[in-house]
Parts: sequence; C-alpha cells; structure tokens
Amino acid sequence: MTLAIFDLDNTLIGGDSDTSWGDFLCRKGFVDPEEHTRRHEEYYQDYLNGTLDIMDFLRFQLEILTRHDVDILHTLRDEYISEMIKPIVLPKAKELVEQHRNQGHQLLIVTATNRFITEPIAQLFGIDELIATEPEMINGRYTGNVAGTPSFAEGKVIRLEEWLADRDHSLEGSWFYSDSHNDLPLLKKVENPIAVDPDEKLKEEAEKRGWKVMSLRD
Repeated sequence: MTLAIFDLDNTLIGGDSDTSWGDFLCRKGFVDPEEHTRRHEEYYQDYLNGTLDIMDFLRFQLEILTRHDVDILHTLRDEYISEMIKPIVLPKAKELVEQHRNQGHQLLIVTATNRFITEPIAQLFGIDELIATEPEMINGRYTGNVAGTPSFAEGKVIRLEEWLADRDHSLEGSWFYSDSHNDLPLLKKVENPIAVDPDEKLKEEAEKRGWKVMSLRD
C-alpha cells in the first residue's frame, strides 16, 4: 500500500502546535508567561537553526503534564484544540489529505511534537496512524520523560522504520510532505519528497535536488 506521510506543524496546520500550546498555557495562567515565552523562543530558534537539543526541549515541554491528573489535562487540551488549533487548520491541507485518501493511500502523520498534543489534531484530519514523540506514563500519570526515540530529525526515520516493520509495509511509491530542513533525513528516504511552504534551508535543498515545492497557504 502506498504511504502518504505528512509532517504536522507548519505543514498541515498554519502554525506550530508546541508554540500554540505554550501560548495557551500562558494565557490560562498555568505557566509564567515571561519565563515560558523566553525559553520557548530560545528552543524555537535552535530548531530553526538545526541545533535543537531535543531531549532538553522535551523535558521543558512535558513538565506541565506532570502537574495534573489526566482528566484535568484532557479538559485543558479540549479547550486548546478548540481555541488554538481549529482556527489554523489549513483548508488546502485537508484537501490534500483527502486526495490521497481517495487514491486509497495509507495516511500517516509523523511529527516531533508529543502525542498528548498531536493525537486530537490528527483526528481533525481523520488520520488514525500517528508517529509522535511519546510522553512516558506510569501508573496513570505522566512522568515528564520520553518513552522510546523522539520522532525528531533522524528519529523520524527510526520510528518510521519500526512502524513499517510492524506492519510489513515498505516505502515503495511513498510521499512525504514537510516544511522543515530538520525533516531532510526522512525526505531523502521517500520516493516523492514534497517541500511545503519550506524554510529557507529546505527550499534551497529542494531546488538543488529537483523536489517539488508547493504551498498549502491561502
């Protein structure tokens, strides 16, 4: 079966779900706005520069999950999805997903952002298969640690290869859509790499390699 793989942040949605989650927490008073914004901006610049310490960022990002029961977190997440994510779902992205669905392709989102945030976003697109960074949970509570390999940069390739092996799938005829140069390891693995509203590094690489460049923005 042909795989149609999608990055999430700044590809299917018109923003970064990690950033919007932090903005939401600041506005609701769950974190200190000044400190959280400062640290998140530093991490985001590292991400753009390709120098992000992913484990350090994830400890920062997942810490809030350790403070509350799961029921409270899910209620908070529902508000976040309604207020912050639904308004930035890109209509052209939904059309693209449906084009692949109508061709009978296996749809898959592969994202570095953690599953707690991204699982309900995948559901907005009707995509059941999701590879995301997995927050560790013990005895019904999040620990703030990561379970397994974070699906970031080369980690996306590792996690996808594990996913493929479990399902006896291959990358024959596969597609992957992404905006970020951090996804170059996976873009180089698929048969149809597509740069979507790419950052400058990815745009340069895509043009050099003759990859298709497209936009899902209005």
